[in-house]
Amino acid sequence: MNQPNSNQEHPAARENRLGPRPVNRPPVDQAQAAVFGRPRGVRGSFDKLYSPERRNGNVEGLTSAPPPPESLVEAFRRPQGAEGVVLQRPQEGNGGGPAEEVEQPLWSRQGDPWRDPGAGAVLGGPAVPGEEDAERDTERPRGALLSLPEVLFGRRVKPTALALLGAVALLIGAVGGVVGWFLSSAGDSLTGELNIAEAQAGKERPAGSVADIAGRVAPAVVSIEVKSGQAGGVGSGVMIDPDGYVVTNNHVVSGATRDEQAEITAVFIDGTRARAEIVGTDPKTDLAVIKVNVPNPVVIEIGKSADLAAGDSVIAVGSPFGLENTVTEGIVSALNRPVTAPGENGDPPVTYDAIQTDAAINPGNSGGALVDATGALVGINSLIRTVGGGGQGSGGSIGLGFAIPVDQVVRISEALIRDGEVKHADLGVNAASVSANTSEGAQIRNVTAGGPAANAGIAEGDVITKVGDRPVRNAAELTVAVREHDIGDVVPVQLVRANRKLTVDVTLGSD
Repeated sequence: MNQPNSNQEHPAARENRLGPRPVNRPPVDQAQAAVFGRPRGVRGSFDKLYSPERRNGNVEGLTSAPPPPESLVEAFRRPQGAEGVVLQRPQEGNGGGPAEEVEQPLWSRQGDPWRDPGAGAVLGGPAVPGEEDAERDTERPRGALLSLPEVLFGRRVKPTALALLGAVALLIGAVGGVVGWFLSSAGDSLTGELNIAEAQAGKERPAGSVADIAGRVAPAVVSIEVKSGQAGGVGSGVMIDPDGYVVTNNHVVSGATRDEQAEITAVFIDGTRARAEIVGTDPKTDLAVIKVNVPNPVVIEIGKSADLAAGDSVIAVGSPFGLENTVTEGIVSALNRPVTAPGENGDPPVTYDAIQTDAAINPGNSGGALVDATGALVGINSLIRTVGGGGQGSGGSIGLGFAIPVDQVVRISEALIRDGEVKHADLGVNAASVSANTSEGAQIRNVTAGGPAANAGIAEGDVITKVGDRPVRNAAELTVAVREHDIGDVVPVQLVRANRKLTVDVTLGSD
């Protein structure tokens, strides 16, 4: 029985064996092969010097250079008969043997450095003349020089030639003068005469223009200077009466109300300066009246602030930052705007119903005029709103200025001129602004005992939402709504108490 050979592989084993991995040969780019491939004829690596085989005395694969052109051979070959001439110097002339006496060059015998080709180029005197040149110079005769009498009066120059020479000189001078005059008149020079085109007519300033209004209003607006000890201030005022009464802001003259030595000076548009005295002040509305003694003052025309509407044109005239007679223009931004500001030097807070305008108003405009498109007074500039806050701050205008309506100004000024003081209608309460889901208005914080509110049954915690026909949205609006009425008027007051709306009649008192 035959045994299987152990060296032979079983067919099942051959079937389970993996075949060789196929060789992946990427295609060769012919352009890159031409650039980076081996040179033609090189088969091995570059680390060995390749020596081509020689066949029949020639190097296989190499081509000999062509013979030079016949013209070059004829130009650079040795001349005929000079085949044995050696261009190299003999050894004895190169330091190897005795040196022969060398003949001096030509320029060394002449003594002329200008003939030496190796001499450097320098700035110096003229070349040294040779002996022959010197002899010729000494032998040359010199002619006699002509004197001035000989030139002018003959002997050597003919008078006709001299006259002709003078005529030529005069002609050349005349031609030069004419040419110079022509060039200067042609405008080639930087200097000349100025020719300007003047306007045929001046600016048109029709009646009602800003310039026309400013010209009529400015003489009635004065600059007010207040000096109190080492302190001082500048403001504006408006002449409202021929007797010399000037209305201004209380905060402009407040420094002089407590100092008997203080001086108030009114400065008019023509530079006239007059001393002023305080007639009366109303700190609660920031108004004051002063009087100056001047003959025939210009008085401003009084308008009606009640006739204004938002969008009407207005002009502000005053002395911002001490700059007298400054005129700015704008519009009425809003009406009946309740504003409030702290009082000056311990005075009560200032509260009034203001005209809001975007005409530029700055510190120093206080007390100045706000006039309408006809030039009539409609308000007294008083407050500005600044970026850092409100009131009479030191900041500049941001387009939010406030003026006291002239209707209120006239009423208070008449009382100050007549009595020296003014009284306002009062409710007898202290209130604060409040806003809630059920009410929005002025909440009563305390009630003056025996006052108008207490007599009408108004209690602490009540929220007043309306006085007469005017809605009340905050504490400032409550104050101005009450002051719209006269002392002793009976006014219905609407309020909210415990989520219930009530209306009570209040007889207004005096502050």
